[in-house]
Amino acid sequence: MRSFKYILSVGLLALSASCSNFLDVKPLESISDAQTIFDKSSAETALRGVYSALSNGGYYGTTFQSIGYLSGDNIQWTGSQSQVQEFINKKINPENSTISGAWTAIYRTINRANNVIDKVPIVKDPLLTEALKNQIVGEAYFIRALSYFDLARTWGGVPLITKPTANPTENSGVKRSTQAETYALVLKDLETAESLLPSTTDRYRATRKTVWALRSRLHLYLKEWAKADEYASKLISDTNYKLLKPYSSFFANDARGTQESVFEIFYSANEQNSHRGQWQPQTNGGTRQWAPNDALVALLNDPKVGGGRSALVAKDNQNRWYGNLYYRTPATDPSYVFRIAELYLIRAEARANLDKITDGLADLNAIRDRASIDLSTASTKEELLLDIENERRLEFALEPHRWFDIVRTGRATPVFNITDQNRLLLPIPVGEIQIDKALTQNPGY
Repeated sequence: MRSFKYILSVGLLALSASCSNFLDVKPLESISDAQTIFDKSSAETALRGVYSALSNGGYYGTTFQSIGYLSGDNIQWTGSQSQVQEFINKKINPENSTISGAWTAIYRTINRANNVIDKVPIVKDPLLTEALKNQIVGEAYFIRALSYFDLARTWGGVPLITKPTANPTENSGVKRSTQAETYALVLKDLETAESLLPSTTDRYRATRKTVWALRSRLHLYLKEWAKADEYASKLISDTNYKLLKPYSSFFANDARGTQESVFEIFYSANEQNSHRGQWQPQTNGGTRQWAPNDALVALLNDPKVGGGRSALVAKDNQNRWYGNLYYRTPATDPSYVFRIAELYLIRAEARANLDKITDGLADLNAIRDRASIDLSTASTKEELLLDIENERRLEFALEPHRWFDIVRTGRATPVFNITDQNRLLLPIPVGEIQIDKALTQNPGY
């Protein structure tokens, strides 16, 4: 059913065990809530269900990510569905099925995380050690934090559901919290996760380091510059992470889990990433329904601006440009949630706002050097921030950052020509409003 209030805990997937990779498993069946989490094996199964929801096509598989770049100024829509063109035009309607799909997928992820958070701590199984129990619960807290962060930056304040949904009417009447309250829950969950998770390096599962990445991004959004700098620095100073040369090293030639990656979502032949088909042309088995626009192609192919990032685009047999970040057959391309490049640019922006121009410039130029372009000579705060904005546009050209970057920096009017500030938040899906009258619509819709 459409509303998150109808996404029940029976949706947790039972996945087969795997010795080689925790996440490289195939869904087998659904199991009842009474059986979901009662021992070590079922606790791990439930956690895999949380990751499966995160990787779903409605969330980081395709739909949510598409909101981040279709709403920007890098991508064109080549299909015929008007609801996708709404993002390009920056005029999204509450009836839009993309926002409905993303909303539902994110709350499904939250509900699965809530099941783990609620039930794993009380499991009595000698095989489920305290350390393993803490790790499982900590990962669920991180994924819930990421989910609410994505809801808050997309829709503003949302209903905060922190217990498993056990029946269709349980959460009826829960009003929206403010955006500030939603971000506060994100921070609280991250603090809890940080205390529970190990400080190991894992590019596919949440650890304390993954928490630091999201904390750095969260503090950037909240304009808490010193904190953004602090948490970015924890990762930049870690020798397990580094900028790779050339730029394409983190994704080309079937690369995955490289030192560039802080957290990427794992896909396999059993659970594929639906993103690929939207980008690749028909000759490669895709639909090319979204493609780099002329402006982005020109920037990426300019050696003085795009440098090595020209690897993000290619031409098909009809001489049309297409995005080539997702290209594998079968579609096992990772979805990149955090790369070390983002932490460099977060720290650069934070330091610029702290008037640490020299330090911020050094971080920006680390990115430019990796892209094989000339170093920036920005000498003022304003020049440096603009250079960082432009660098982020190309560094994450086919990743879901551009729309959120321009909105959070208050630059939507000069960059996107948006004069109606109500359009900076998406509308609550109309189906949610119809189901629960306690939900109020965002202004302007």
